[in-house]
Amino acid sequence: MQTNEIKVALVTGANTGVGFQIAKALAEHGYDVFVGSRNLQKGEDAANRIGFNTQAIQLDITDTNSIKNAVSKIENDFGYLTLLVNNAAISNTGTPGRTMWEILSAQKASVASIDEMRQVWETNVFGTLAITQALLPLLRNAKQSRIVTVSSSLGSLTLNADQDNTFRSGFDAVYGASKTALNGVFLSLANELENTNVKVNLVSPGFTATALNNFEGTDTVEEGALEPIRVALAEDIPNGSFTGPATYRTEQGGQVPW
Repeated sequence: MQTNEIKVALVTGANTGVGFQIAKALAEHGYDVFVGSRNLQKGEDAANRIGFNTQAIQLDITDTNSIKNAVSKIENDFGYLTLLVNNAAISNTGTPGRTMWEILSAQKASVASIDEMRQVWETNVFGTLAITQALLPLLRNAKQSRIVTVSSSLGSLTLNADQDNTFRSGFDAVYGASKTALNGVFLSLANELENTNVKVNLVSPGFTATALNNFEGTDTVEEGALEPIRVALAEDIPNGSFTGPATYRTEQGGQVPW
C-alpha cells in the first residue's frame, strides 16, 4: 500500500476537451498525471502544453493490449494509482460534420444502427469498465483512491421520464442510453466498493461544446470542466455521488437524479 505523499492520476481521453482541462487542473494541484490518449503524439503534445509532472500514455480503452501496456507502465513507475478519471467517450461513428440533431435523429431507437450502437457502447460502457477493472489493483494499492467517471445528465432516466423536461426528446438509444448504462455500471461498482479505500463518483459536465456534439454545446470546455475538476480534486465527496454543474445546485447539493 502506498504511504508517501505523491498523488498519481490517469485521465483517459485527456489530449483535448474536458479531459485536457481536468489533466491540467490536476497537474497544477500537484498530481503526477498520465495523459491518456489513443494517439500517443497527440497525448505528448497535450502533456507538453500542460507541463508540470505530466506524461503521455498511449491508451485505447477498447484495446486489451493497450490497456495492459498502460497498466504496466503505471505499475512500473509508481506501483499504485490515486485517481482514475474515466473521461474517454464517443458519441457516434457516422459521417463527420453532421449537426448534433442530425446525429440524434439517426440514433433514435426505431432507426439506430446496431453496429454504431455496439461501437459507441464498446467505448462508453465496456471500455470504461475494462480500464477500471484493470486498474483496480493499483487503486487498491493506494492509501486512499478514487474513480471519477465523466457521464452525462442525458443518461438520467428520471429526467428523461419527466414530461416537463423539454430536452427529453434528445434522449437516444446510442449515446444517451450508453450513459444510462454507464451510470448503472458505476453505481453498481460504488456499492461494491463501499467500505473500501476506493471511492466511486460520477459527474456530468453539462452541455459542453466538444466534438461529442459537433461543438454545438452552450458551455465552453473551461466551463464544462469546472464540475469534473471540482469532483476530481475533492477528497471528501461521499461514495456513489452523481453531481452536475450549477443547473443542478439545490439545497441538497448538485446531485443529478439517476
